[in-house]
Amino acid sequence: MQHGSPSRLTAELLPQDDVTRAEWSRLAELAGNVFATPEWVDVWCEYAAPEARPLLVGCRDADGVLRALLPLHAQRFGPLRVLRFLGHGASDELGPVCEPADRDAAATALRDAMDARVVPGAVLLAERMPFPTPWASLLGGHVIASEPSPVLPVEGRTFEEFLMSRSRGFRNQVRRIERRLAEQHEVEVHLVDQPDELSAAMDVLYELHAGRWGDESDAFAGAADALHRAFAAVALERGWLRLWTLRLDGQPAASWYGFRFGRADSFYQSGRDRDRDDLMVGAILLARTVRATFDDGLEEYRFLRGNESYKRRWTSEDRPVVSVLAHGRAGTRPIVAGAAALAGSPRVRTAARRLLDRG
Repeated sequence: MQHGSPSRLTAELLPQDDVTRAEWSRLAELAGNVFATPEWVDVWCEYAAPEARPLLVGCRDADGVLRALLPLHAQRFGPLRVLRFLGHGASDELGPVCEPADRDAAATALRDAMDARVVPGAVLLAERMPFPTPWASLLGGHVIASEPSPVLPVEGRTFEEFLMSRSRGFRNQVRRIERRLAEQHEVEVHLVDQPDELSAAMDVLYELHAGRWGDESDAFAGAADALHRAFAAVALERGWLRLWTLRLDGQPAASWYGFRFGRADSFYQSGRDRDRDDLMVGAILLARTVRATFDDGLEEYRFLRGNESYKRRWTSEDRPVVSVLAHGRAGTRPIVAGAAALAGSPRVRTAARRLLDRG
């Protein structure tokens, strides 16, 4: 663990070699974000954005130590080349890959790099940046979206101690619905841990997710199908994958897909059999995954983006992610001054929100 946040970092383009990759992995561990890993970005580039040309910007302190990595690419957006973080669309959290204490300095270094034309873009669309860094002021831009991202801290408690901190109605329901299900059915809850189980378990996840959400969700549509199958295989090999299936009387009834990384479990997607809604199979599997986070001594359970009511029932803590449309410091160069004007335009900001919606 690094100590002390640097007051200033200097940005430079880095080669895409093994040394950079090893440093990237180290910084992703410090960030505690699975979507910041080179493995995730590799798969995203292959399946979601094969046209993307990665720009890896390193941020070094006065001693030459690499304190942050900015995995970017440039994308044509109207008259401008817009910088975006690799992984947009499918990732729940993006931003500088660094220890949280270094985020402010990394944001300032990115703005300096844009001013100095270290990176080819005068406007930055920085999506889903983590709480609580003041990204808009540091990057010189405007917040165009904010999304809740609930978190359940473990705080050294057991699962039963956590339940005792909640309302009587909540804890009674959590205990009662699983007990009732076990009385009526043969219940099996399985966590994938072998490669030969993975394909069938992903099929179950996709089928149950589609059966629950249909056209309301595009989480696994199009290129996302292959992307998640590919990353699940990598994540299983690395020990990051958490893919649970709940079966009733031998038949799949619910599935939960997420990751264990950086001392946290992250809940990415799920599915359930709508014909079993009366048995609350989705709620039971969710409770099992939360219990595992407590039992295994992790630090937190991340529900990721979304303000669904079931998330609010489990926790009241929110760490929202924000998307910022930013520009370099106006007045330094005509192109930067023009970019600042465009980035501040309501029309361009509306267009940027549409780009966010498309991924």
